[in-house]
Amino acid sequence: MPPMPPVVNSHTEWDPLEEIVVGRLDGATIPSRHPVVACNLPPWAARLQGLAAGRRYPRFLVERAQRELDGFVALLRSLDVTVTRPDAVDHRRRFRTPDWSSRGFCNTCPRDSLLVIGDEIIETPMAWRCRYFEAHSYRTLLKDYFRRGARWTAAPKPQLTDELFRAGFRRPGPGEPPRRIVTEFEPVFDAADFVRAGRDLFVTLGNVTNRMGVDWLRRHLGRGYRIHEIESRCRTPMHIDTTFMPLAPGKVMINPDYVDVDRLPDILRSWDVLVAPEPDPMDSRLLKVTSLCGKWLSMNVLVVDGKRVIVERQHTGMVRALKKWGFEPIPCDFLHYAPFGGSFHCATLDVRRRGTLESYFS
Repeated sequence: MPPMPPVVNSHTEWDPLEEIVVGRLDGATIPSRHPVVACNLPPWAARLQGLAAGRRYPRFLVERAQRELDGFVALLRSLDVTVTRPDAVDHRRRFRTPDWSSRGFCNTCPRDSLLVIGDEIIETPMAWRCRYFEAHSYRTLLKDYFRRGARWTAAPKPQLTDELFRAGFRRPGPGEPPRRIVTEFEPVFDAADFVRAGRDLFVTLGNVTNRMGVDWLRRHLGRGYRIHEIESRCRTPMHIDTTFMPLAPGKVMINPDYVDVDRLPDILRSWDVLVAPEPDPMDSRLLKVTSLCGKWLSMNVLVVDGKRVIVERQHTGMVRALKKWGFEPIPCDFLHYAPFGGSFHCATLDVRRRGTLESYFS
């Protein structure tokens, strides 16, 4: 009898997709007030966020996003992709550690709290206090994957005390060099600051990922993997998937505002660097106010199989660019998910792709 295929198996951002976790909107709560949350927002938006912190998201925002989320799930299933979901959680419940207390956020973005490398799922040490127990909503899935043969690891749980955050941190202004709010007090990182290309991973340091976090992952993975830093010019760096996105072997899309092509790692010299088009203007005044993400969410696409790519329908410039580059874009409505933390790549965790561990660089 041939061996059973691994239940968890994902080495790249582009191998043929077979199973994916999609986030939930149930119980979504506006992030609790803290400088690590506010530093990613314009000052006026940070003030609004602080006033609403810990409250439920307004129903009209949830309902619009839920309709689009349901359509996205239906699309994935129509592509013969198995879709699983985290447990519903009341994120407004307060929790505490010996040092601080907080309410939760939401489990809309499994890409942040969990990192899949091959047959291993790693719970990440996230820097937002309101996300401290977010991975618990995925425990039913994690235990099932573990029982069926997957490896399950949790990175060291961070303390998230004040020593991790720079006192008096101020968001850099125009023309000022990027700076980050997290110190090197302890390892922290979000999985969404990494993208995978077989034996090579790429990372951006930012307001939720520090060098200690990258070093922890590098040592954990061992000599079979290499991790390369992508320098970001973003003044509020958080998550690589609006900065640098591998789409297929030998093809990577970059954000021209954040990335200097001449300063990419030398290992990418043999790859085609695809410069993302300027995002289409956002017509909705409501989304401009409520979105937790910048305009480059147009890059937050989900690759189905190295050819087909799910892309937001309203980003027509991205649709045209993908066609020009030889891909088959699949348009889908998802604009109203932005207030909850992202788009297609953020909202998912690809658990199984049909492929093997390879090196894509000579």
